[in-house]
Amino acid sequence: VDRIFAGAQPALDPWGGPLGAARAAAAALADRRAQAGALAIESTEPEFAFDRQGHVVDAARAVQTESHRLIDHLMIAANEQVAELLSARKVPALFRVHERPEPAAVQRLADQLASLGVPTPPIPEHLSPQQAGDLVGEISQAVAAHVASTGRGGRALTSLVLRSLKQAHYAARNLGHAGLRSSAYCHFTSPIRRYPDLVCHRALLSAVGGGEDAPRAERMEGEGAWASEREREAMEAERDADDIARCFLLAQALYHGGHEQDFDGEVVGLIGAGAFVAFGDGYEGLLPVRRLRGDWWELNELGTIREGTKAGKAIRLGDPVRVQVDRVDAPRGRVDLLPVEV
Repeated sequence: VDRIFAGAQPALDPWGGPLGAARAAAAALADRRAQAGALAIESTEPEFAFDRQGHVVDAARAVQTESHRLIDHLMIAANEQVAELLSARKVPALFRVHERPEPAAVQRLADQLASLGVPTPPIPEHLSPQQAGDLVGEISQAVAAHVASTGRGGRALTSLVLRSLKQAHYAARNLGHAGLRSSAYCHFTSPIRRYPDLVCHRALLSAVGGGEDAPRAERMEGEGAWASEREREAMEAERDADDIARCFLLAQALYHGGHEQDFDGEVVGLIGAGAFVAFGDGYEGLLPVRRLRGDWWELNELGTIREGTKAGKAIRLGDPVRVQVDRVDAPRGRVDLLPVEV
C-alpha cells in the first residue's frame, strides 16, 4: 500500500478504487481531528529478531507510514461508531475512557516547556477543566512542530506531555475520550487479543439482533477495573522485556566493537539520581549524577534542567551528550553510563 501511495506501483482493480476512497477518508478524518485539538503524539516501538536458540540478534524501530496512519484513523472511526451506538441504545459494555487532564497538570506542562524554550499557547490565569483539555491538544501539536523543526527532543518532550495526562482506562460509563476529542469511544477492533473488544462485540451483536445476549450490567464495572489492571501489567512487562533485549544487544555490540567506544546520545529524562540518556542504535542508560565531576548539580523544581551551581553549566531535557558504557546488567535491563562530553 505504501508503494502505491508513493506512486511506485499502480493500484489494481478491484481494490484500487476502495483504497483511494479509504485514503481520502483517512485524510479527512486526520484533518478533522487536528482541527478539534486531538493529541498529536507519535511513538516508535522496537521490533526484535531472534535466532533459533532464542537469543536476540537484531532490533529495528517500527516506522509509522501513511498506510499505518490510514488504518489508525479508520479503526478510530469504527470504534467511535460502535461506542456511539451502544451508548445511545444503553447496552452494557466497556468504554475506553480518557478523562480531561487536571488544570494544574497542564499549567505545569506549559511551565516545563517554557523552561526549555518550547513555544506554547497562552495559558489563561484561571484554567478550567474544559480549557485544560483543549490546551493540552494544542500544546502537543506545538511540541510536534518544535521537534520537527529542531530535530531533537522528541522522546523527552513527548514524555512530558504524556505525564500531564490522566491514564486511559476501561469503564462501564461512557465519559468520552479527551485525547481523541471523542464523545464516545470503545475498543472494538481487536476481539482476538483484548477482552474489552470481545465484550463490545457481544454488546453490538445483541443490539443488532445478532443472536448474543447483552453483557450483564452489574459485571461491567468490575470487568473494566480488571481489564485496566491487566493492561498496566502487560505494559510494564513489555517495557521490561524491551529493556532486557536491548541490554543483551548492547553487550554483544560492546564485545565486538570494544568497551571503550563513545556514543552520541540525547537526554530523555532527569531524576534525582541522574539523567536518562538515549544513545547509539536504540539503547538507553542512566548517567548517574555522582559521575558528573567538578560541580554540584541540582535538579530544578520542574524536573527539566540539572544545573551546575559552580560553573553555571546545565543539562536539559533534549540536550545532546556523549557517553561511554560503564556497566551492562542485561538480566535487569539496566545500563550505567559515564560522561565523555556533557
